[in-house]
Amino acid sequence: MGEVINLRRALKDRDKRVREEKADANRIAFGRLKVERELSEAEATLERARLDAHRLEHGDAPSDDS
Repeated sequence: MGEVINLRRALKDRDKRVREEKADANRIAFGRLKVERELSEAEATLERARLDAHRLEHGDAPSDDS
């Protein structure tokens, strides 16, 4: 027969693991210096501008009215 587990303990362990994973993600996202955050934001803005500059507009395409 399988091992008997306490359901309440298992649920508490699962919830604790989820909270720890969220805390780790928050430490990565928010635990940075202001300079690092500003650098990341500037890089993201620059990348968005590069992508927008290469975007093809459908309205600018020549029409084939033959």
